[in-house]
Amino acid sequence: MKTPFYQLDAFTRKAFGGNPAAVCPLEKWLDDDLLLAIARENNLSETAFTVRDRSDNDTDFHLRWFTPGGEVDLCGHATLAAGYVMLEILKLQDQVVSFSSRSGPLGVSRDGDKLMLDFPNRKPAPAAPPKALASALNIQPRDILLGADNYLLVYGSSDEVLELKPDFPRLLACGAFGFLATAPGEDCDFVSRCFFPHWQIDEDPVTGSAHCTSGPYWAEKLGKPELFARQISVRGGELWLRVSDDRVAISGHVVPVIEGTLTL
Repeated sequence: MKTPFYQLDAFTRKAFGGNPAAVCPLEKWLDDDLLLAIARENNLSETAFTVRDRSDNDTDFHLRWFTPGGEVDLCGHATLAAGYVMLEILKLQDQVVSFSSRSGPLGVSRDGDKLMLDFPNRKPAPAAPPKALASALNIQPRDILLGADNYLLVYGSSDEVLELKPDFPRLLACGAFGFLATAPGEDCDFVSRCFFPHWQIDEDPVTGSAHCTSGPYWAEKLGKPELFARQISVRGGELWLRVSDDRVAISGHVVPVIEGTLTL
């Protein structure tokens, strides 16, 4: 059995920046063990799998995401990449691709020279951190909040975020799915770095879904619904946000890198 395979870099304007994602359009769902094996073979932070909805609308798809550590509920960069495959490579005629997912309906639409995600608002709330968190971080955050299953760690400057050297085994022992370090930016509204040892991803290069939590936080803090953010990982990424009460629009560029065929 052969199936198309695409690898794309999301939230970047240049190849080998941003966050690489694999996209595998399928005719029908494969066994979950095989989907996970493909994700482990790709060894990227996310592999997205799509299956066309059997409705009359040819731009409706089911979407699932797998890390090397298992299936996740929401992923931004691989959704952006999947939208690019549908709109720009497979040349669907519509301006919007609709995905059904474990996090409800999601959309990808054209936004000038970028693509825009329609994602849920996961506004964080103050939370008591696990005791192990303090010993897992070389710099302590000024504030800690919880959004969905991820801790938002608020720092005073981008330099503090850059200087973070987490102890990943200790982070893993904290039990949360993710740790989102963020601070005000100098040439942007805010910066971030994101750590997901639970999913076998120590540091994710650019994390669209994290901005469903950090975006609402900074929109309220700065008093502005439209924001420009940078993820300051080694590969780096750029994200444009528009925050509303229940949704977060996240825009970014996508660069295709590899196109081929998987033999299963």
